[in-house]
Amino acid sequence: MDCVLIESLELETVIGVYDWERTIRQRLVLDLELATDIRPAAADDDLTKTLDYAAISQRIQHFADEHDFALVETFAERLAELLMTEFSVPWLRLTLRKPGAVPAAAAVGVRIERGTPPEGA
Repeated sequence: MDCVLIESLELETVIGVYDWERTIRQRLVLDLELATDIRPAAADDDLTKTLDYAAISQRIQHFADEHDFALVETFAERLAELLMTEFSVPWLRLTLRKPGAVPAAAAVGVRIERGTPPEGA
């Protein structure tokens, strides 16, 4: 299985269940593994034949700007649905962290996998 990676992508968005959280933007940190076959792109050195991580990162930032969820679980689930649909990704692993949410922890968050893992995963 080949994967395009995006690691430690930092986003700011409105997220949280408390009233005070609904009035500020908070930082989220996202890691993604996106299944794809990189061989066609590598054979021709052609960006159009692979997942464009710059375009995906920009789309994720736009998603964060246009939504305000209470739960990181909802953010992760909706983002996974969007990426799989818009970028034709058959499988992904998404880790979403919310630094500073719990004072005694560096971060809290969720890790989800969606789709069908390619053979050999």
